[in-house]
Parts: sequence; structure tokens; C-alpha cells
Amino acid sequence: MRKTKIAGTGSYIPDKVLTNADLEKMVDTSDEWISTRTGIKERRIADKNEAASDLAYKASKMAIEAAKIEPQDLDMIIVATITPDMIFPATACILQERLGMDKVASFDLEAACSGFLYGLSIGSQFIATRTYNTILVVAAETLSKIIDYEDRNTCIIFADGAGAAILRPSDDNSGIISSYLGADGEGANLVGVPAGGSRLPTSLETVKNRQHYMKMRGNELFKKAVKIMVRAVDVSLEKGGLTYEDVDFFIPHQANIRIIKAVAKRIGLGMDKVWVNLDQCGNMSAASCAVSLDQAVRQHKIKKGDKVVLTSFGGGLTWASLVIEW
Repeated sequence: MRKTKIAGTGSYIPDKVLTNADLEKMVDTSDEWISTRTGIKERRIADKNEAASDLAYKASKMAIEAAKIEPQDLDMIIVATITPDMIFPATACILQERLGMDKVASFDLEAACSGFLYGLSIGSQFIATRTYNTILVVAAETLSKIIDYEDRNTCIIFADGAGAAILRPSDDNSGIISSYLGADGEGANLVGVPAGGSRLPTSLETVKNRQHYMKMRGNELFKKAVKIMVRAVDVSLEKGGLTYEDVDFFIPHQANIRIIKAVAKRIGLGMDKVWVNLDQCGNMSAASCAVSLDQAVRQHKIKKGDKVVLTSFGGGLTWASLVIEW
């Protein structure tokens, strides 16, 4: 079994900025209310003509360049998204053609906010078993397309962005040490888009009832998030034979600053060891950890040999945690 490393990362966030002041004009809310309860000051919104594959393409190009490879070197593409270009075909197939690649395996993965870490864990198995050598994992979200800007519970939180990573075999101690994935279908009703699938196919009634927008029971999610994220960190560290004292840097899902601080406190980490871009980027679902990782790498917050923990929690309910030696 080979060890898998992240050979390069990339990210892209749209140019358009939606501030709390902008939202004050759209719904019954305020900058103070949003900031104190979420930690978000602004978020990035895709252009009306930008789809998930467009964001994924830009992030992928950066990751490919950082890894010093060519698109033709890739053996597989995994795209994690809950906002694909369309129900099918897979956004990964659209991205493959856009990159000008050979006809390699390409598929989408849907695990909501945990999607990027699910993708890294799945991709690493193909490398560990010597099935493939080079895999592109991308998380791309255009959540603004499914947000109801009359619902202040969701429109203040979610945003758009994409992050990517290239997985390759490791030739030293660097690479993924351990991973832990989990889910609890009993919480499937806490966040999601009710209509548009086979349960509630699109109809005049579902459109009229605004059932194609995201619905969320935020208070119930908040209560579960801290406990589950701490548990995910504990299990992934235990599987890797590590403790909290071994952690050099922590990249949590960017859902809520109170959740991030609570998890950091529970595992005994100072905020100087925790990456936060929530204030500028909002919650980008699967793309949150992906964009955060790339930003932390490019800003030299992570150095070679560091033990880095990434943890996510999202709809499904799903959760994931990875421990990486950089």
C-alpha cells in the first residue's frame, strides 16, 4: 500500500462581493446580527453565467500548475459538489473535456460540506492500491443558485467558490496519515433542497412553493456540529496514532465562527493554529476546506513536516476528518 500526498493545490473565488450591508437591503437583518452570530462579513457570489464547472476549471488549473504536471497526466477526476451544472451528466465529465484531457475516469461525489474530504479519502485509496498514480479532486459550489434571498436563515451564510488538490504517491514521510468518514441519515431533514429529485419532481407547484431553494434548521445543526466535529478529529488522530499535542495546524469547515472556536477549544488549540476565512468567504459547503487548504498553503501557514487536521460537517448528515503530514 502506497502513501498518498497532496502534490499541489488551487482555488478560485468569484469577483463579486456580497456584503452584510448589501443583505440589509434585501432581508430583515443587520451587519451586527450576522457578524456576532456567524462571523461572516462578506461572501463571494458567482456571475449569473458561471456554473460549478467554470469555478472548478479555474481551481484545477492552479492545482495542476502547482503540482508541475499536465492535464494529460491525470488518471481520474473527482468533483465534490451539491450544485452541479445539471442533474447529469457529471460535472466531472464537463471538467474533463474543458481541461482537454484523455478519456480518464471522471465522476461527481455528493457529501455536502464534507465532499472535499470524502473525495481526498476516496482518491487516496486508488493511489494506495496502485490502481492510479495521479488524481484531481475538486470541490466546486455555486450555492447562490439555490439560495432563497428572502430567507435570512440561509442567504446570510452561503457563498460560492472552488478548491482543488492533486493526489500523487508519496516518496517521503509526507502524505495522508489517516482519515475518518461518517454519516447519520436520521439528520437528513435538517438541511437540503426538497424538490427537483425523484421524491418531489419539478412542477409548477414546487416552483411556486419555493421548494427548489435550500432549507435549513440551523439551531439543530449547530447543536450537533461541535460534538460531531470533535469526535471526527478524535477518531482520525487515534487512527493515525497521534494526539492533540501533535497537531500543528487545523483547517475546519467554515460554517460558523462559534462552531470553529468551540471545536478549537475542545481540542486544546489556540486560534493561531486554526485557519479562518469565514469572514471573507462565507460557507462554501464542499469548497470551504478546499479553498482554505490552498490559501493556507499559499500564505505559508503550513510548512513541510507539519501535522495538519482537516475536518468537515454537513448535510446528510455527513462528516469527515483527515490527518496529513505536509
